[in-house]
Amino acid sequence: MRFLILALCLAAPVSAQEIETDLELVLLADASGSIDADELAFQRQSYAAAITDPAVVAAIENTLYGSIAVTYVEWATNQSTVVEWTIIADMQSAESFANALIGPPRGASGRNAIGSALLYGMSRINNNDIRGFRRVIDFSGDSMGNTYGPPITVARDEVVADGITINALPILRDGRNFGFDLPQAYEDNIIGGPNAFVLPAQSGPEFTEAVKRKLILEIAGTTPQTRYATLLLGD
Repeated sequence: MRFLILALCLAAPVSAQEIETDLELVLLADASGSIDADELAFQRQSYAAAITDPAVVAAIENTLYGSIAVTYVEWATNQSTVVEWTIIADMQSAESFANALIGPPRGASGRNAIGSALLYGMSRINNNDIRGFRRVIDFSGDSMGNTYGPPITVARDEVVADGITINALPILRDGRNFGFDLPQAYEDNIIGGPNAFVLPAQSGPEFTEAVKRKLILEIAGTTPQTRYATLLLGD
């Protein structure tokens, strides 16, 4: 099965033929007004670096099918798919995804609409031609704002009821979070489903490492001992 998947799908965007893979993963990244152009580029570069990290590629190769399907979406008032569904099975296909991530213009703008973003992530999973053994939305953001669209918890519950896990990476920014416990808010309002967890990260170099660690957990289907994954991975 693994060799058949590699032969059909290596380093290629998903075609109309249904493909079986280990994981359907939506990378749902914040592009709201609090994220300036440099921060947006840094987020993309961090995900590109993480997806091509040898430890992440090894985790992909060690899955049941030896591959995962990934798409990168930015969210604000609207949502914008930056990289379409792509099968990643080795370093070459990971690099193809990473290269496609760098350079496209910003397509999402405005204020926060987290509920709408979660439902968009669900639609991306439900309207592709992939059959994933597991289905995950990897949500990142720096606030709990929801000025447009459905309430966050209503959207979360709909996504989880559809069998999709939501994990979250709250971005902690000095002077911007104003003492607000963003990780706890994400724990209470955003994550859900089997093995769901929160992995907080500071902006800057720590963010890239957090993305890598989060991807490894999601790809491996690991169940953290605590829903705050930094306590598990805090070495």
